[in-house]
Amino acid sequence: LTHMSPYGYANFGIAFGLGLSVVGAAWGIWLTGSSLVGAAVKAPRIRSKNLISVIFCEATAIYGVIMAIILANKVKKPDEAVSQLPEDWDWPGYYYAGYGMFSSGLSVGLTNVASGVSVGIAGSACAIADAQDASLFVKILIVEIFASALGIFGIIVGIIQSNACTFPIAALE
Repeated sequence: LTHMSPYGYANFGIAFGLGLSVVGAAWGIWLTGSSLVGAAVKAPRIRSKNLISVIFCEATAIYGVIMAIILANKVKKPDEAVSQLPEDWDWPGYYYAGYGMFSSGLSVGLTNVASGVSVGIAGSACAIADAQDASLFVKILIVEIFASALGIFGIIVGIIQSNACTFPIAALE
């Protein structure tokens, strides 16, 4: 695990957090959108109000963007530009920051994939049920809101994980 720079781990964490969040949003939009278009053939009235499902899916990508910004602001370069870090460098803190940011980004990304898929499935069910019976829309929308909350939980866990991740910028005194 020490063969790669902690900066590499941190940047991979940022990339996974952002990339997987966008994948989750796209997957959810695909699931919801296909059912929405199909159900709108039977009941055209559902087109506009069921777009809320697509917005919930898109929120998972926004959570990934927010976390990527938070993590990117934590990456700090050393004070001096040297080819090799000194012996009295805070190596445990250096690797802790890299690994912590990697795990934080991966946690947010995977959580947002799960959130996007679950919101997409709930949105699909919402569109189909609304086409059959308009009174079911709000009832299923509540389930969709709970599925979207998974993404919020993921970003909270990611922020907690990355709280102590600070790259050392100078050698230990």
